Amino acid sequence: MTDHILPPKKHRPFFLRRGPMEALAVAIIALGFLMLFQPFALVLYTYSFITLLAGTVMFTIVSKFPE
Repeated sequence: MTDHILPPKKHRPFFLRRGPMEALAVAIIALGFLMLFQPFALVLYTYSFITLLAGTVMFTIVSKFPE
């Protein structure tokens, strides 16, 4: 009987893994909401939509990555 040795699994780089990148995208979306609803700095309010949009686009793209 011959023993077959399986090659070691290669891990994807961090930026190509679905789980961590989805978590990062959700964190960016949450940051955008915090920026939108804070009453202190106008510059944060100004960039809140761009932050929300970037997080949403990132989540949409990353959700297509394999597990």
